Amino acid sequence: MSQLVLPIFPPAAFREEEFIADGSNEAALRWLEAPDRWPNRRLVLAGPLGTGKTHLLHIMAARHGWDLRDGPALRGLPPAPRRGVALDDADMPGDEAALFHLVNACAEAGHPLLMAAPRPPASWPVRLPDLRSRLAASGLATLEEPSDALLEALFRKQLSERQLQLDPAVLAAVRLRLPRSAAAVAEAAARLDRASLAAGRLSRPIALAAIAPLAADDDPETTGSDPVRQGPALL
Repeated sequence: MSQLVLPIFPPAAFREEEFIADGSNEAALRWLEAPDRWPNRRLVLAGPLGTGKTHLLHIMAARHGWDLRDGPALRGLPPAPRRGVALDDADMPGDEAALFHLVNACAEAGHPLLMAAPRPPASWPVRLPDLRSRLAASGLATLEEPSDALLEALFRKQLSERQLQLDPAVLAAVRLRLPRSAAAVAEAAARLDRASLAAGRLSRPIALAAIAPLAADDDPETTGSDPVRQGPALL
């Protein structure tokens, strides 16, 4: 009988002491030091997947006692905020009017509103002109792709959270083939986790096969129908 693999994922750790400062997030961290200085007390964190936006939302919510909310869950008339709000996936509200109401409610009460999305508000598919103008009048903090040192730390953290231990030579081979992006690192850790559950161990061939769709399409040791190339490999 084949082994039944259950998709068990570890809870994300969003503790402040585990956030790693880097040149790629330095500007955002400076913005977060002074919410009182945000234009209209609103700030948007924009950056690629895996660059720490959600982690920063959790840090600010814990630090200041703000409400954590999720954009796709916004519908109708959201509950009136009693304090600041940290809103994830702000570019994908379940109801655009609900986001508009939340922005207005925070402004009227004088509460900070911290929003996170992959792109700046100018790129969001906003139809309501008044909402578009309010978002444009918000502060913007951009997170860039992490440095090589941070990508290395993120990858090791992802593997550790999944209790994955790779032979150093296998780990080096995997890292060499990954694109330089936080999203690729996160996806690679998830793929290695699934491969480990299915195979019981992570030999070099199994590990490289697991990350093949993410690796360079000219790598003779990996194969995949959907190769991704996002710059030089992670060294």
